[in-house]
Amino acid sequence: MSLELDKIDRRILTLLQTDASLSAAEIAEHVNLSQPPCWRRIKRMEEAGIIQTRVAMLNRKQLGLNVVVYAEVKLSANGRQALGAFEEKIRSFPEVTECYVMLGRIDFLLRIVTRDIESYEEFFRHHLSQLPGVQDINSSVALSEVKYSTELPLELVP
Repeated sequence: MSLELDKIDRRILTLLQTDASLSAAEIAEHVNLSQPPCWRRIKRMEEAGIIQTRVAMLNRKQLGLNVVVYAEVKLSANGRQALGAFEEKIRSFPEVTECYVMLGRIDFLLRIVTRDIESYEEFFRHHLSQLPGVQDINSSVALSEVKYSTELPLELVP
């Protein structure tokens, strides 16, 4: 991170992680600043890439997306030569909400959100298992959600 963050910057980020719809004036009021310097701080953090984007958090269950599956994907030796192609294809699947390159016994960990087990099976059969170079897929279905957060632990930032 190239930008030094002070206590006010961290408070601004905490507020934005909680409610990105807050206006600069509302944030300024919470952090005891006037609106123009607060807006400049937000703009500076956006330009530095600390604030990537502002989004609305949707309730997946209210939308009928009731199943979360974590899929561990191992590629064959030949498949590893085409990592870029695999990653590009994974990015094209809206069901895959997160994808990580892993160290260890698997190559990728995917978080997949879908309507139900049947729709996951369809995704698995017609898309995921058909990707070139895939040697093994181990899927785990989440039974319930104990904690889900997109908020980063800002208290750990130096």
